[in-house]
Amino acid sequence: MCGNCYPSELQPDSIITSHELKIMMDRNHPFFLMDVREPEEYASSRIKDAVLIPLKTLPDKLSGLNKTQMHIVYCRSGGRSAAAVQFLKENGFENVKNLFGGIIEWEKETQS
Repeated sequence: MCGNCYPSELQPDSIITSHELKIMMDRNHPFFLMDVREPEEYASSRIKDAVLIPLKTLPDKLSGLNKTQMHIVYCRSGGRSAAAVQFLKENGFENVKNLFGGIIEWEKETQS
């Protein structure tokens, strides 16, 4: 997987907004929240209950992920997470969504 190759566009059903994610969290909807940034980024800010799996390590972590579970992926602004969503879909994960705008958008939406 190319760590610097970001897909230009994902299908609309592969995108979730910060508002939609917040609603899911408030309703305790089950999903796996994956942060694909680097450890130093994760240490400085993260979404509650997110699991750090840096993009470059994702291929090595596939066997530990549940393909039937919903996965929501985020990064700083959406590029790396879009690449992760594409990679997961190519590897048999069907219910995967990219957090639109990444943690930047999340912080804007949830802290205002």
